[in-house]
Amino acid sequence: MPRGEASAAAQQISSKSSFHAAMRILPPPRRRAMFEIYAFCRAVDDIADTPGPRGPRLEALAGWRDRIDALYAGRAPAGLAELAQVVATFGLDRENFLAVVDGMEMDVVEDIRAPDLAKLDLYCDRVASAVGRLSVRVFGLADPLGRELAHHLGSALQLTNILRDLDEDAGVGRLYLPAEDLAGAGIAATEPAEVLAHPALGRACAPLVARARQHFAAAKTTMDASPRAAVRAPRLMAAAYRSLLDQMEARGFAPPRQRPRVDRKRLLLAYLRYAAF
Repeated sequence: MPRGEASAAAQQISSKSSFHAAMRILPPPRRRAMFEIYAFCRAVDDIADTPGPRGPRLEALAGWRDRIDALYAGRAPAGLAELAQVVATFGLDRENFLAVVDGMEMDVVEDIRAPDLAKLDLYCDRVASAVGRLSVRVFGLADPLGRELAHHLGSALQLTNILRDLDEDAGVGRLYLPAEDLAGAGIAATEPAEVLAHPALGRACAPLVARARQHFAAAKTTMDASPRAAVRAPRLMAAAYRSLLDQMEARGFAPPRQRPRVDRKRLLLAYLRYAAF
C-alpha cells in the first residue's frame, strides 16, 4: 500500500490501543513521526506473521532492507518520503530499522521454539529495543538515558507480549519460553502445545515474569532521572503493560488462559497523570 495509506492505517488500527493513548500525549509533529515508525514496524511484522512459504517472505524482508538503504542514501523510494523526513528531522539511525527487519527475519527463517536466553535477548533487542531506540529520539530523550530506556522498556514490553501471546504463538508453531526456564521447571518438551498443557508451565513462566518486572523497574529508574516531557509516552506504555503483567501473574498460566486486557480505568488515570505534567 502507498505510504500515506500505511500511515492512515496505522492510526486507525491503533486507535483503541495503549500505543495510541500513549502517542496522544505527544505534540503533533512527534506523534506523526511515531505513527510513521509504527507503520514501518507493522509492515515488516505483517510479513513475518503472514502464513505461507518462507522464501517469498524472506524476499519481502530483503526488499525492506533495500528500501531503508536507499532512503539513507538519499534516494527514498516512492511512498517513503514521510519516513525519510522523520529520519532527517530526528536523526534516526539506519541500523535500528535494519535491526527490526533482522528480528522479523528470525521468525521467518524458522519457527522459534524454546530459544536459549542469549537468542531470546537478541530477539527482544531486535524486535522491541531497536524500536525503542528509534522512539526515544522522537520523544526527545538523549543518550545514555535514551538507550537505557529503550533497552529496559523494550525488553519489558516484549517479555510481557510473549507471556500474553502464549496460545496465539503456539497456534503457529512458536514458543518463546527460554530453554533454560523449561529445564528449570522440569519440562523436557519443546512442542508448543505440549509445553502449554504441562502442569509445570507456571514454574517455567515465573522467571520470565521476574525478568519483565526487573526491566520495568530499571525503566522506571531511568524515566525518573529523565526530563518529564520526554518520558510521558513511555510512562503510559509502561503503566499499560504492567497492568497486563499483573493480571497474568494473578491469573496464573494454567489452562484455560483468558487473554488479559489493559485496565482502562488504570490507563485513564495514568493518562491524566502524565498528560498533566
